[in-house]
Order: sequence, then C-alpha cells, then structure tokens
Amino acid sequence: MVCIDIIITNSGELPIYQQIVDQIKAAILRGELGADQPLPSIRVLAKELKISVITTKRAYEELEKDGLIYTMPGKGSFVARHDEHRLDESKKRLVEDKLKEAIEAAKTMGLTKSELNKIFTSVLEGE
Repeated sequence: MVCIDIIITNSGELPIYQQIVDQIKAAILRGELGADQPLPSIRVLAKELKISVITTKRAYEELEKDGLIYTMPGKGSFVARHDEHRLDESKKRLVEDKLKEAIEAAKTMGLTKSELNKIFTSVLEGE
C-alpha cells in the first residue's frame, strides 16, 4: 500500500470528500502514484483522517468515476493505467478547474477582468 499525505481542512468551503479527490488526483497526475499501485482501504483512510467511512467511500467513487482508480472487490482500490493523451487531458482539466475557482474568488472580491489579468500575468512570470 502506498503512503499518501492527505491534509483535510474543516474550515474551507470545499467538502472533505472533494479535498481527498483533489489531492489523490493531483498525486496521480504528478506521477507520484503509478499505475496499479494500491491505495489505502476506505476504512484505513477514514481512520487515519478521522473522518467517516462514507466520506472516503464517496471520494473513491468519484475517483473511480473519473477513471483515475479502479476497485477490485476483496482486494482494494488501485491507481488506473492512463494513456498519455488522457493524462494530459486530466491535467488540463484540473488546472482549468483551479483557474475557474480563482476567477470566482476574484469576482466575489470585485476584481475587474483587467486586474485579474495583471495578477495572472504576474504569477505566470513569477514576479
């Protein structure tokens, strides 16, 4: 079984199951979790994170729906194999989702498109 450092925040807007999904997905897309590597069981992960089994089950179901993991009854859950094209698409979709979150936050704070573009350019250029 592979060791995954998952950090859960109760104070954020993101549901706990989604935090788990995002962190496992990111580890897979970064190549930290390879194909066919076993994931912690739903019960073990729930115990380690001190959350309900239902929450971890939902996270694993989402990851399976996205094709990132597969489950073998009686054996556990494992990282799915991905072709390069599908992996690239998943990476782009993850970045797109994060950018949408940032845009929504900027709108909530009343930033204009021009101000947001300046921030994006600044971050992109590492200033």
